[in-house]
Amino acid sequence: MTDPILRLEDIRLSLDGNAGRVDILHGITLDVARGDTLGLVGPSGSGKSSLLMLMGGLERATGGRIAALGHDLTGMGEDALARFRRDHMGVVFQSFHLIPTMTALENVATPLELAGHRDAMTRARAELDAVGLGHRAGHYPSQMSGGEQQRVALARAMAPRPEILLADEPTGNLDEANGAAIIDLLFDLRDRQGATLVLVTHAPELARRCDRVIRLRDGRIEGDALGRAAE
Repeated sequence: MTDPILRLEDIRLSLDGNAGRVDILHGITLDVARGDTLGLVGPSGSGKSSLLMLMGGLERATGGRIAALGHDLTGMGEDALARFRRDHMGVVFQSFHLIPTMTALENVATPLELAGHRDAMTRARAELDAVGLGHRAGHYPSQMSGGEQQRVALARAMAPRPEILLADEPTGNLDEANGAAIIDLLFDLRDRQGATLVLVTHAPELARRCDRVIRLRDGRIEGDALGRAAE
């Protein structure tokens, strides 16, 4: 791999809990190719979400080094990390994290406005159209179903046209039909914008759609295979 968009070198993560220090990740070394879709799978507690959070600079590694687009995330301060995420990354969580007092349009446009995009409203409307919610632009989260709220969250993540898209169980709070629709949208938007996608999932059928699947167990890489080989 000549130009990985993400590079993790000997990543370790330990957290302090009520029972003392807990080791979450044990020396993860991993490169992610530009334009790939990488699935992170494994049992609950294996470290999937923690690894994703480290990739996005949302959690600090205890040891090792993480580089994204050639920038050392482990050496950045909080403000620099926030700017880097704003300019280069989109994140979709299992919970939608929409601002309840803002309409769908405002939820999508606000990050663009904060980044200084003068066409924020135009881009936000285009992204809502892309996820099939142009007609719901003026509605508040409480007026939308879970599937609709996740579509808004996906539009918000994709509106800045990120090079890296991180998704942590994006269908975890949805029923089967809505979950399948969100996954189709996620892959369609990824293809349209050419983003690199890293996806945490428990679903084997979703893992098989990824180019590559990393299986974690007890904070270590247990397997690394093509997506179609995922079980």
